[in-house]
Amino acid sequence: MIGIDNGSGSIGPPLLNLGFRPFFSAAAIFALVSMLLWMTLTVFGWQLPDLGPSPVVWHAHEMIYGYGMAVVAGFLLTAVKNWTGVQTLHRMPLLLLFLLWLAGRVLVFLGEAIPLVVTGLVDCLFAALLVIALSLPIVKVKQWKQFGILSKLVLLFASNLLFYAGAMNLVPGGVRPGLYSGLYLLIALIFVMGRRVMPSFIENGVDYEVQLKNRRWLDASSLVVFLVFWLADILDPDSLPVALSAIALLMLHGIRLAGWHTPGIWRKPLLWVLFVGYGSIVIGFALKAAVYLLGISPFLALHAFAVGGIGMITLGMMARVTLGHTGRNVFEPSSMVTWIFVTFFVGTLFRVLAPLLDPGHYVLWIGLSQAFWISAFSLFIIVYLPMLVQPRIDGRYG
Repeated sequence: MIGIDNGSGSIGPPLLNLGFRPFFSAAAIFALVSMLLWMTLTVFGWQLPDLGPSPVVWHAHEMIYGYGMAVVAGFLLTAVKNWTGVQTLHRMPLLLLFLLWLAGRVLVFLGEAIPLVVTGLVDCLFAALLVIALSLPIVKVKQWKQFGILSKLVLLFASNLLFYAGAMNLVPGGVRPGLYSGLYLLIALIFVMGRRVMPSFIENGVDYEVQLKNRRWLDASSLVVFLVFWLADILDPDSLPVALSAIALLMLHGIRLAGWHTPGIWRKPLLWVLFVGYGSIVIGFALKAAVYLLGISPFLALHAFAVGGIGMITLGMMARVTLGHTGRNVFEPSSMVTWIFVTFFVGTLFRVLAPLLDPGHYVLWIGLSQAFWISAFSLFIIVYLPMLVQPRIDGRYG
């Protein structure tokens, strides 16, 4: 199934020319549809038939391994081609990989007609084949430095496997570490890619000359502390070691983010969305410490990480990558892009800040955050789906 083809041309639909096209399209549509369904359950009180995992567990899993993995697949299948100069999956192999991802989202809704083990095998097979598809061009050109990225994908595969083993009671208590490991691995990928691209994006994107720095001591120390934080929260959730490591990460990544700041980013939506998203992860560490120190709800930190952090950054990266890889100017996005990001940010405030300040109206805040999430992705689909399904405007293949 996994084949590397260096050919080019216009055979077949543009949607299958490069990985970002089908996976970004599906990620946005899935984000919209799944949140609509989640709203019917949490706000309107609808009931689902027995799907195996509880609705809350299903929601968490699908945001991480459904939406999150789709964005990761689309981004890396595109980035690895740039890094290596080798064509990654396209045409029929890309379609087959995409259909595996889609099957993992659909099979669970067939309930008892499809055993959960089948859904799990299909979903994990997608992750395994994605690792293979990305490894082949990297090995071909001997870019061993990319194995840090691949190792995180392997761990994502293992974490999803652990989740399904827990859901089927093969590994008692496996559901939570499977979910939280998936969440933290997505954040780890953001840290790695953010360190690689955010300074250059900012330097090239503002309207004046600026030079931003990465600090080696910060890179090394933040990696070690994040590993401690992850393991501590898996082994002893929301304990003192979790709080202490979260405080350390708050300071380390706060220093990193401050070093990347320059006033010009606030005039560029494709820059500030990444900055604000990274900042939301930093705030998530503060809220994570406050779970132990002040007794606040752990779900506030969780959604600062997942919605404000992963959500905003993936939305921003999908917008930027789509422009660049369809032959458009990333420095001149549609005016609608600002509204997409502002709408999403307001939804994040309703999900994280409003329940912290006024927990008495929790359901109201949840409903509003869902409405803004749905609105943001609806606007994204209106603006970007035509770009994703049509050929590049410069006539090149991709």
